[in-house]
Amino acid sequence: MSTAAATANLDRTTIEQIVRRILLVEEPGTDIRPELVVSISARHCHLTDAHVEALFGPGASLTPERNLYQDGFYAAAETVMLVGPRRRMLPNVRILGPTRPRSQVELAFTDAISLGIEAPVRTSGDIDGTPGCVLVGPKGVVELSEGVIRAARHVHMNRHHARYYGVKSGDLMKLRIQSPGCTMVMEDLIVRADETSKLEVHIDTDEGNACFLNAATKVELLTQPPACACQH
Repeated sequence: MSTAAATANLDRTTIEQIVRRILLVEEPGTDIRPELVVSISARHCHLTDAHVEALFGPGASLTPERNLYQDGFYAAAETVMLVGPRRRMLPNVRILGPTRPRSQVELAFTDAISLGIEAPVRTSGDIDGTPGCVLVGPKGVVELSEGVIRAARHVHMNRHHARYYGVKSGDLMKLRIQSPGCTMVMEDLIVRADETSKLEVHIDTDEGNACFLNAATKVELLTQPPACACQH
């Protein structure tokens, strides 16, 4: 089996989106493993249309700058500053589009510590009861009462991929990363299956650095048995 690794070339304007990517493809055969992409997703935010206008001016909309791996999603040219408790700040946080019904900020654990926010691990979109923060743009300020999370590691896939791995949306999988000196297995990878998604794992910068993803020689998805519900 041969493998190939590809690392995205990124500049400062795109560092807040997908910062590194590994692609590994099995040799063709009778049982072809789908192409697997593992992406590190740095701190970013998703905004509503109303919040885009509040931060960038009346009539403003996001400017697509670079397409993401999943079709229809992009890193916008616009960035905002995040302000946490006691005026701790993170500047130039990238906005990802398109806009959403609810604004949301996704941070790594070290980002949350830097801001002084106890951000819970949540699936994207599950923001009820989460901490908030202040967003500062060139034309205004938005105070979020909730929406700051650490995104749970997950894998996007379509129905074909789900059948191949024998999983369904909401199931948990494992990701094994083979890297020089720090090979590891990440558990509790949430399956997000739909009709059109490409096979892609999202982990955050802390997780990507911990496994030395940039130098990975092999990555693979493994099934994870359900947690035992037995009572002792």
